[in-house]
Amino acid sequence: MLKVRQAIGISLGSIASAKLRSGLTTLGIVIGIAAVVANVSLGESFNVYFEDEVNAQGSNFIIIYSQEPNLFYNNELQIIKKTPGISGVSPIKQQSGAATYFSQKKNIDIVGVTGDYEDTANIIMENGSFIRDQDAFSAAIGSKVANEKFDRNISARSSIDITLRLEGGKTVTRKFKVKGIIKSLNASFAGGGIDRDTSIFIPVSTINQMLGEDDFSSFFAMSDSLGDVDVVSDEVNKRLARNFGVSSRDLDDEDAKPYRIFNKADVLKQTNQLADTLRNFLVSVALISLLVGSIGIMNIMLVTVTERTREIGIMKALGFSSTDILMLFLIESVILSLFGGILGLAVGIGGAYIITTALKLPFMYPGYVFEIGVLVAIVVGVAAGVYPANKAAKLAPVDALRHE
Repeated sequence: MLKVRQAIGISLGSIASAKLRSGLTTLGIVIGIAAVVANVSLGESFNVYFEDEVNAQGSNFIIIYSQEPNLFYNNELQIIKKTPGISGVSPIKQQSGAATYFSQKKNIDIVGVTGDYEDTANIIMENGSFIRDQDAFSAAIGSKVANEKFDRNISARSSIDITLRLEGGKTVTRKFKVKGIIKSLNASFAGGGIDRDTSIFIPVSTINQMLGEDDFSSFFAMSDSLGDVDVVSDEVNKRLARNFGVSSRDLDDEDAKPYRIFNKADVLKQTNQLADTLRNFLVSVALISLLVGSIGIMNIMLVTVTERTREIGIMKALGFSSTDILMLFLIESVILSLFGGILGLAVGIGGAYIITTALKLPFMYPGYVFEIGVLVAIVVGVAAGVYPANKAAKLAPVDALRHE
């Protein structure tokens, strides 16, 4: 019976005697494993990226927005405030307007909020401070508004004129003191439909005063914890539905309610599903490369059996059993695949790092990718080597020795 150590030595000698062929054989496995590892890593990177995008928009947020005009007032604000588990809530009134700075006028989204919006929406200031309810004609402006919209950069303590359009075509203009510049998130997900980088925030009472109105377009609330956000969101939904005369049996019917509500957990579920779908698609594509690589190994091993038919006959004549021959060819296939798998791991991680850096994604390489790479390489080696090895083992010594 041939020992495993001896079989490995013989297999390595056989591989070394045909370096070019062995190298080309492993190339398919290198590409396949590298593609799998890189795509798994990319999938994790997208997952973390989406989570970071959502987390940047607020701590355990719950967003409620109306589908009808003049729906939300102070009464609805108090209902949400008094809901157990709500730690903060800001009404929102969003209006397209214009800002004038040093005689230069630009169309900009004007957003009315309260001081609670700073915590609920996770606002971070680049300099200065966020508005407070009592500030009246003060403003906090987005980073792009401050640094890109106008020829001159706007800084804290600067003054800007804000113009809003009223019904009937009339306009109202007021002068505001810039209280602070909001730090840019560079995020693609805009919480509640508000891009803080390109918006100007003023007190909601002030925007309503300018418009001569007293309603709100939406609410941005925060629950005590992420674990409770679904429960708190459901309770807000029940209370608002009761307030608007919506039956309890219609709570899940979005068409029966004059408002929509979603929370951080809902968004995370959607982004996780998107990331999983993307990762599964990428891995599926990579598995095709791996399949091609495994077929390449099987093909080469079959060629090797044909080339070494006389050698197999001599080995059997010297006393090597069919099991020994089977083990020799199987080990040779596994070694080729394992070598390609290790190289593929290195290439895949390196490729994932380059791609994530280019896409400005967080670089992630979960520990299980190493296990996946080695395990897949072994499985491919065994699967691709079984048939050629079995064919070699079944050769009759006399027929093998006669082969030219």
